[in-house]
Amino acid sequence: MITHDIKINSEISKAGTLEVFNPYDRSKIGEIATVGEQHLEDALSSAESLYLDKNGWMTVHQRVQILERTAEIISDRVEELTKLAASEGGKPYLDSKVEINRAIDGCKLAIEAIRNEHGEVIPMGGDMYSANRTAFTLKEPIGVVVAVSAFNHPFNLIIHQVMAAVAAGCPVIVKPASDTPLSCIAVREILNEAGLPKAWCQVFISDNNTTATKLVTDPRVSFFSFIGSAKIGWMLKSKLSSGTRCALEHGGVAPAIVYPDANYEEAINLLGKGGFYHAGQVCVSVQRLYLHKDHSQDFIAGLKNLAESLVVGDPLSDKTQVGPLIKPQECDRIHEWVTEAVEAGAKLITGGNKISDTCYQPTILVNPPLDVKVSQLEVFGPVICIYEVDAMEQAVELANGLEVSFQAAVWTSNIDNAFYVRKHINAAAIMVNDHTAFRIDGMPFAGLKDSGYGIGGIPHTIHDMQVDKMMVIKSTNL
Repeated sequence: MITHDIKINSEISKAGTLEVFNPYDRSKIGEIATVGEQHLEDALSSAESLYLDKNGWMTVHQRVQILERTAEIISDRVEELTKLAASEGGKPYLDSKVEINRAIDGCKLAIEAIRNEHGEVIPMGGDMYSANRTAFTLKEPIGVVVAVSAFNHPFNLIIHQVMAAVAAGCPVIVKPASDTPLSCIAVREILNEAGLPKAWCQVFISDNNTTATKLVTDPRVSFFSFIGSAKIGWMLKSKLSSGTRCALEHGGVAPAIVYPDANYEEAINLLGKGGFYHAGQVCVSVQRLYLHKDHSQDFIAGLKNLAESLVVGDPLSDKTQVGPLIKPQECDRIHEWVTEAVEAGAKLITGGNKISDTCYQPTILVNPPLDVKVSQLEVFGPVICIYEVDAMEQAVELANGLEVSFQAAVWTSNIDNAFYVRKHINAAAIMVNDHTAFRIDGMPFAGLKDSGYGIGGIPHTIHDMQVDKMMVIKSTNL
């Protein structure tokens, strides 16, 4: 079992203890010391002091060295870190290994971003008022960053938030999800081993939500990075101190529109993966799938076969394709939502039952009523809802029926269909002939409407964590 002490710069005794459980068999895998309100001042004042000491800022060269060494250390420990992430987060072993390898690439993306960062020359001299002047901007860190993260990608989400802050030159205080703190602590220890002074990255595992809220809303925080539920994210944004900038990444109810001319075999394989990957616990997981009613049966039959072929079970097995839900309560909730939909008239094609207290069958529902929870809310479970429509324009209208807007997909062999959906659908990104959960770590990743605020993706997050400081020079020789 893994144990860890407090990770902030404090001599105050711990506030309590957090127990960490394997989501599959609920065995205890760790105990973590928590911090309380009495630790807030130590955490924030030490981070602020680092930022205010501008002579002590890390140079770009120093940051690059730390990031390069971090990538090397992660590369040397892929197996160890894979098992750690799978053990606490429940994502199957093979998918967790992909997550760790993506984290290595994330470090390299951060290096590339700061090696190539630059300011710009501001036009001057175009009128008499700006004569004899030149102006330019340079990048500077914005200040203290507080990051609050989610459980579903316990290693790589921390890379996206913490590594971006380190690359930008900002002191960072990170609060991981209480279900998955071990990967976050591992990232912090790797950074320290790579040469980052301990005070530049503090792990703040709070004893309660009140303490976490006070951390986020403190006026010394210059940038707030949040990955989690819309309810919590918008609440925290409303409480931020004046001047604190932020980025919020929430969930969605990702729609995929499949035209009759699509390659059904490929669509079934990729949309099935996008819906059941990590037991559906992904913010852009395929949840709503729209088919023309005259061309739906072959697709439904193929997706049923795929769902029933998936291996559900222990995330530490390299045979497992679908792991557990993060908590037994989530398994219960999903079953309640599926049962509600079936009782209201949805056709259950496959699944619909708990396998255990923590695992749920990959489930397909056809035509659930639009007012039930699986049609209105993010399921965050292994459930795909299929809606049959009379015309594909109706599919776009239905897809736009909720106050969420993140990633969507369209499947077609006709470019005009793809551009029609691109024009009319409410989404930040549209995948053509791919699943809604496609992402690489350098691309912009942004939820609109209730789905988020600002733009994620490592280079974009680094940009958000910096300011462009302008300098104007007046000279008679200009």
